[in-house]
Amino acid sequence: MEADASSYKIILGSSSIARRKILAEMGYQFTTMTADIDEKSIRKETPEELVMALAEAKADAIISKLQTTNSQEAVDESTILIAADTVVVYEGVIREKPSNKEEARQFLKDYSGKHAATVGSVLVTNLKTGFRKGGWDRVEIYFNEIPDEIIEKLVDEGVTLNVAGGLIIEHPLILPLVKEVVGTTDSVMGLPKALTENLLKQAV
Repeated sequence: MEADASSYKIILGSSSIARRKILAEMGYQFTTMTADIDEKSIRKETPEELVMALAEAKADAIISKLQTTNSQEAVDESTILIAADTVVVYEGVIREKPSNKEEARQFLKDYSGKHAATVGSVLVTNLKTGFRKGGWDRVEIYFNEIPDEIIEKLVDEGVTLNVAGGLIIEHPLILPLVKEVVGTTDSVMGLPKALTENLLKQAV
């Protein structure tokens, strides 16, 4: 008999609204916790290595938080922790969240009529058995020209400051300007469904 994920408590180690939405769409009940890590202190050569290292660091931070908050009973019940990270790659350069509005504006101008990629990781840890496995997914995104007034509206809203590379393809202002997505939108938004589902099945 295949293990059923519904008999497990799931913790999503992220404050991302998009990730919460995707995991809920997949039919899972879960709680959320955030990892307080200094993401800038973790550097790797490739985007794939970076997103995996960041997901590991987030998972480790949450596990140590669980242990210190005396949540041993949470660990004794079968608990699965999902950690994830996403970066944008533009012309071979890794981009994380823009540090200010000026940078967000520049990022969006760069994408106009060009293309960028997202690299997203998912790391699943079974806190009871110690099983841990992760993977990553890459999506290529091609844009039409993005008018300056659209860029200004997005920057003023501030939404672009909360996402890797200031890239937010599901936003109603940007969606019509996306020419092509090679891969899945859920992966761009921060949680590739197929990869997450596969890892969860293995973890239970």
